Amino acid sequence: MRRVSIVEVAPRDGLQNEQKALPVEEKVELIRRSVAAGLTRIEAASFVNPARVPQMADAEAVLAAVPRPAGVSYAGLVLNDRGLDRALAARVDEVNVVVVATDEFSQRNQGCTTAEGVARWRRLADAARAAHVRRTVTVAAAFGCPFAGEVPAASVVSLVHQVLDGDPDEVALADTIGVGVPRQVRELVSGIRELAGDDVPLRCHFHNTRNTGYANALAAVECGVSALDASAGGFGGCPFAPAATGNIATEDLLYALDRSDIGTGARMADVARTGEWLGERLGKPAPALLSRAGAFPSP
Repeated sequence: MRRVSIVEVAPRDGLQNEQKALPVEEKVELIRRSVAAGLTRIEAASFVNPARVPQMADAEAVLAAVPRPAGVSYAGLVLNDRGLDRALAARVDEVNVVVVATDEFSQRNQGCTTAEGVARWRRLADAARAAHVRRTVTVAAAFGCPFAGEVPAASVVSLVHQVLDGDPDEVALADTIGVGVPRQVRELVSGIRELAGDDVPLRCHFHNTRNTGYANALAAVECGVSALDASAGGFGGCPFAPAATGNIATEDLLYALDRSDIGTGARMADVARTGEWLGERLGKPAPALLSRAGAFPSP
C-alpha cells in the first residue's frame, strides 16, 4: 500500500479565520483528539502578530499544554524573526515559513515583496537549522492570487528554485484561495521535480472553495507528493484573502485515500467525530461530508 502523510492544520488554519476564538483548553483538546486519531504531524499554532490574527494570540499557552508523545511532531507557522524566536521558545518540532508567489498578496499578507520574502525565508531557515528544527517553506497563492489573478506555473517553479537555496526539509505548494485544478497540480509538481529531483519532499495545501480540493489532492499523490494538509471538519480560511473558505476536510480526504488504497495511519471515524466536536465548539456545522453520509462500506 502506498502511504502519504497528513498534516492536520485545524488548530492553526482551521481556526485563524473563525469569528469565535476558542479558549486554550479547547484548542489543546482539538490537538489531543487529533493525536488520539493517529495524526502525527499537527500544525498547532501560528506565531504571528496577535493584533492581526487574534485567534492565534495564545500560541505559547497552547504549545505549553499539548501532549507530547513520541512520534508526534508539532509545527508552528512563522513569518519573521520575532515569530521564529517565539516558536523555538515554545518548543515546536517544525517551522513553516510562508513565501507568497505574488507581490500584491505578499504585501497584504506579510508587508513585503516576494523577493523580500525569499530573503527572509533564507534567514529564518538558517536560524531554524541551527536550532535543529525541521523547516518547511510554503509557497502561498501558487495556483492563483486574489489580487493579481493567474499565477504562471513558470513563475512558481522559478520561486521554488530561489527558496531551495535555503535548504528546506520540505517544500509545500498552497492553493490559498481554492482556484486550482488537477492540471495545474500536475504541471507544478512535474516542473518542481525536474528542478529539485526527488531529494526534497513535496507537500500540498488545498482549499475546497470551488469544490476542486479533493481532486487536486488525489492528483498530487499520483504525482508523488508525500504530504497533504487537511483540517478536521473542513474548517479554515485566510484572513487576508477574500472568499478563501475552508481547507479540505481531513475525514473526507481520508475516505478518498483509503478507497484508493493509500495509507495514512489516521483513523477516519475518529477524525470525523473530532470534526463534529469542533463544529459544536464553533457553533456551526462542519463543512465535511463524511460525518453526514458515513463511510462505505458501513463499518
